[in-house]
Amino acid sequence: MSTRTATPPEIPAAGPPGPRGPSRMPLWANPRLGLLILLIALVAIFTVLRPAFLDTTLTLVPLQSDISVYAVVGLSQLAVLSLGHMNMAVGRMAAMSAFAMGLAYDRLGVSLVVGLVIGLIVGTLLGALAGLIISRTGVNSFVVTLAMDFALVGLITILYTRFTDGVAFASRPDGMDALRNDTFADYCMGDLCGPHIPLVAPIALVAVLAVGLLFRFGRLGREILMTGASEKAAELSGIPVRSRVVQAHALSGLLAGLAGFLLAANNGAFSARIGDAFLLPSFLGPVLGGTLLAGGAVSVLGTVLGATLTQVIYKGLNLLQFQLDQLNLYIGLVLLGALSLDRVRHVVAERRRARA
Repeated sequence: MSTRTATPPEIPAAGPPGPRGPSRMPLWANPRLGLLILLIALVAIFTVLRPAFLDTTLTLVPLQSDISVYAVVGLSQLAVLSLGHMNMAVGRMAAMSAFAMGLAYDRLGVSLVVGLVIGLIVGTLLGALAGLIISRTGVNSFVVTLAMDFALVGLITILYTRFTDGVAFASRPDGMDALRNDTFADYCMGDLCGPHIPLVAPIALVAVLAVGLLFRFGRLGREILMTGASEKAAELSGIPVRSRVVQAHALSGLLAGLAGFLLAANNGAFSARIGDAFLLPSFLGPVLGGTLLAGGAVSVLGTVLGATLTQVIYKGLNLLQFQLDQLNLYIGLVLLGALSLDRVRHVVAERRRARA
């Protein structure tokens, strides 16, 4: 689901232009098509080299769980990239949200859903705080969120030391083990059983659909994109730019909190290390999928495909028993190649359009 909002017809000529982004490309130049082709090719290669890649229990179910987490992580970054901003604290926001959930489960004994809501509120507030500082001071989002990241690193360590005497909460709410271990295939009605899809996947799917609908059809999403395309023009059109900045960052914090919950469910514990590996994947998914770093254009479907591609590479190289340093090297080369090929395809398409 790619969103590039054009100027609404009721806005006068002096109003904001549509969000920046490449003009409509032919089908073969679509970055999402390129990602899909590369994804299919890599799955085929890994399957040939290691048939266990298609093993349901060993590979496919854990892979779906990982994709669920990192697709939401990518959406968290996408929410602020729509403005041309960055959230360097996405991992720490996830960690703080997870801490709030773990504390609620451990000390208050709340249900799984109530604890999740508490964590999402904490993530939303942290994101809104970052957006408020950015909108009121004019300081670059990179600086503000990087400073918040450093502050939260220390705070998280202090809080976990104070409340857990270690690095994780011992107690888990009812239903968390099912989220970690079960798939829909474990729940049958007579002879009819569900597919081998982990229970965390529908949660991520709801987030993907909600964000896609927001930026495709929601007024808030369109105004955020218009703000990212041209903040000055958006102000002249009567869009409350400061509010939209705060709201975009709040959405980023909320999604970071959800990603923290999904990772905690996959790991089976709310720990201080949640979110440590979120920063790079948070950019890889959206950028590979066609979201512009300059703001004004996002691709939700592309973000999901980008996150899927990244996790397929990790899983495939892992099965091929690559060492960690080798794995990082090769995934970097593959992703660099993917970005380069996408750029070449885009430039060729632009030139053909110019000749036409």
